[in-house]
Amino acid sequence: MHRKNTTLGEFIIENQSSFQYSSGELSKLINAIRLAAKVVNHEVNKAGLVDIIGAAGDTNIQGEDQQKLDVLANEKFIQTLINREIVCGIASEEEDDFISINSSDNKHQNKYIVLIDPLDGSSNIDVNVSVGTIFSIYRRVTPIGTPVGLEDFLQPGRAQIAAGYIVYGTSTMLVYTTGDGVNGFTLNPALGTFYLSHPNMEFPETGKIYSVNEGNYVHFHQGVKDYIKYCQKEEGDRPYTSRYIGSLVSDFHRNMIKGGIYLYPKSSVAAEGKLRLLYECNPMAFIAEQAKGKASNGFDPIMDIKPTELHQRVPFFCGSRKMVEKAEEFMQASK
Repeated sequence: MHRKNTTLGEFIIENQSSFQYSSGELSKLINAIRLAAKVVNHEVNKAGLVDIIGAAGDTNIQGEDQQKLDVLANEKFIQTLINREIVCGIASEEEDDFISINSSDNKHQNKYIVLIDPLDGSSNIDVNVSVGTIFSIYRRVTPIGTPVGLEDFLQPGRAQIAAGYIVYGTSTMLVYTTGDGVNGFTLNPALGTFYLSHPNMEFPETGKIYSVNEGNYVHFHQGVKDYIKYCQKEEGDRPYTSRYIGSLVSDFHRNMIKGGIYLYPKSSVAAEGKLRLLYECNPMAFIAEQAKGKASNGFDPIMDIKPTELHQRVPFFCGSRKMVEKAEEFMQASK
């Protein structure tokens, strides 16, 4: 049992036996993310005071307007990871291609790659709604001593060795897994330290919250429409409550604590869905499964999908296990 005043650094050291690779390497990776998160948190919290809100004038590879904080968060995470000399490659939702990194003295000897969504839900910044960062860590598959290749990034989610998210909200939390459960750490802003606040996080087996953009209802697959109607029907413990923030990290975080399901299905206007397999769905699926939840594309587990491109999109159904299974039943029935 961990003390509630355990710091993130202490927790990593105390749990080194649960990480199959070098604990020192994991510590460097998580610490780099922790450091960048503190910088981004500071910028997010002062966003209303200075000229870093609003669109930056560029669009990212997805064709979406880049918010100024998107750009800043992307730069901070990439630079911090490079400076720590622990990763050999980075792929970001905000970058067209992956970045190959060769540390100053080791000739491509680093073993880890990081995929990151630097500021998920950033369109909410202007209206003071929670945003977050999502990260995913893999071991490289190309030979050590050579530059990273695309195949290092196109690994199925099952190959992840760690994943997590930071939610910048009323308090700032870092939640992560290395495949041995899920733990949450809250930032003490006065000390600049993350403390263990939510040990052994788990999704309730079922819940009463469904999170979906119902404005897109008319465009959804019939199975999704039928499941939404099921959620709204007055029967047993239903109707469920509809809660949709529009920030994946925030919706996921709430549902993990309270019990619920998050849906971003494909539709007639988004044929493959909107969320990215590598930057959003795989890391959230890893966390969900480690927290006794479930994540699928409506039919198959998210982490079993073999990626074919860096910015691949997939439908996403994620949350309390029984709720996801019920949604899958509706999808199968209208296949």
